[in-house]
Amino acid sequence: MPHRLFAGLLTLALTVPALAACGSDDSGATPGEPQNLTVWLMKDTATDAYVDAFEAEFERDHPEYTLTIQIQEWDGITEKVTGALASTDPPDVLEVGNTQVAQYAASGGVTDFTGKVGELRGEDWLPGLAEPGAVDGKQYGVPFYAANRVVIYRTDLFEAKGIEPPTTRDEWLTATAALNQGGTQGIYLPGQNWYVLAGFVWDEGGDLAVRDGDTWAGALNTPEALAGADFYRQLQALGKGPKDSDEAKPQQTDVFARGDVAQLIAVPGAAKLVETANPDLAGKLGFFPIPGKTASEPGAVFTGGSDLIVPLASERQDGAYEVVKALTGERWQVELAKTMNYVPNRTSLADAVKADPGAAAMAVGAANGHATPNSPNWTAVEARNPIKEFLTKVLTGADPKAAAADADAVITSALNTAN
Repeated sequence: MPHRLFAGLLTLALTVPALAACGSDDSGATPGEPQNLTVWLMKDTATDAYVDAFEAEFERDHPEYTLTIQIQEWDGITEKVTGALASTDPPDVLEVGNTQVAQYAASGGVTDFTGKVGELRGEDWLPGLAEPGAVDGKQYGVPFYAANRVVIYRTDLFEAKGIEPPTTRDEWLTATAALNQGGTQGIYLPGQNWYVLAGFVWDEGGDLAVRDGDTWAGALNTPEALAGADFYRQLQALGKGPKDSDEAKPQQTDVFARGDVAQLIAVPGAAKLVETANPDLAGKLGFFPIPGKTASEPGAVFTGGSDLIVPLASERQDGAYEVVKALTGERWQVELAKTMNYVPNRTSLADAVKADPGAAAMAVGAANGHATPNSPNWTAVEARNPIKEFLTKVLTGADPKAAAADADAVITSALNTAN
């Protein structure tokens, strides 16, 4: 998935009026003529056919509106959305990265959907999309779609060892150790894949940072986070991944494509990159959810994806809500999932992708999805990324508690520094 899915946050959230308090549509259109609604969707979110079909059906069902969907590039989108929210005539609906909602809500220019959560089936939303869309108890972002990491594995290597895809962490370590023989790496896990670490920390009941009132604190120097880091260390040792770089240096799909790696943690689409680089692996790749501590629940994962927001300055609040309701409703969620192999925004719609093995494994994991700490300042943490430094120290023999304390100091400072 594009890096956009993992964008961070910048500034503290302000109170935004509730949707119910918004005024009625007043676009200045000629009486009797349909009002135009402008929607920004991001590049690669949907196919042209999907967009065209949605526009046609929405206008048929809502003759009082016309719909213009504009496709935006992710490069530079933060500044563009910020400008739109400050405009007196913004687009009516915006797709944004799920972890960016707090940043935009901080402007005071985003409509509050708290009063509509029930109508939008919010009780069924994926937590990794719903939680970052909520700021200070108010729901500004409506979950749109999700993606998360799974384990991509060599089915032929597993079969040769008589190994079934594991469903618990202990089984995973045992299987990976058995595969880590005869010139084959049991798993390729670079030392600084901090999104993977976050999942292990969440599994232990910890987090990367915690909030107490208006104050944030790094939380790596806790028993839970240290346990997650120790599991990362055990798993990483069952391969030859570098201890001082992340999944992009070198590109982990290129490493996997060499043919001597049994497993890789990535989004399912990475399998296509592997097969392109090494066609001999076509038909030899499978998927399973990252295992959890017990078989009853998959491992926690970072949920990337998008939410929909509505600028408070839009004069077409009623129409904008109808667009959001349609795009996040079952009809178009199922269509988007089937078209793009994304995970739908509701747990009950996971079967929409059951025919695709990679997306099906992703949907299982998404039920235990999480997001980065919901602070508008999280971008400042990622800019320095002391979590990567912490991981490298743990993997190279440093005292984990001391390394965690150092990282926590950087996280705490970044999260409590006003922008």
